[in-house]
Amino acid sequence: MRIIAGKAGRIAIKVPSAVARPTTDFVRQAVFSILGETVFDARVLDLFCGSGALGLEALSRGAASCVFVDDHRQAISATEANLTKSKLEGARAVRTDAFAYLSRDTTNYDLILADPPYWKGYGDIDHVKKLLELPALPERLAKGGHFVAEISSSQSTPDSPALSLLERREYGSSTILIFTHPDS
Repeated sequence: MRIIAGKAGRIAIKVPSAVARPTTDFVRQAVFSILGETVFDARVLDLFCGSGALGLEALSRGAASCVFVDDHRQAISATEANLTKSKLEGARAVRTDAFAYLSRDTTNYDLILADPPYWKGYGDIDHVKKLLELPALPERLAKGGHFVAEISSSQSTPDSPALSLLERREYGSSTILIFTHPDS
């Protein structure tokens, strides 16, 4: 895997073995093509960051800052190593549960990224649905900002009581959902 574009473009990034399904280069390219100029100078939150690939891509493309959140030690270690290697600034990695972080954080973000483990069926946690139901998510998303989540293409789009779906795009086994505030 590598950072695709921007000031750290083409730099290879480390993927921790704990991350079974990192977001592919193709899907990341698609996400950032859709977001376009909205990434420039954005305050970014990368939940379930894994290797940090999504947040690193945002920083490389001109985001002002990024907070990387994951509860797995290997993920945070890999993200920190990738930040050091890429020499991207304005970043902070936090080892904690994504839901707990959102609930206690008070920052407004222009872009919130989430690539949690896929929901596979009954008994699994549907992390994206749970995020969309969390009152803290729309509170943390700045007006005009975007919440971008990756889910399995076999999964239906979860409803959100507070955010509006702008896009659902399928790329093989991955689907990207992009939400915003309804009054943005």
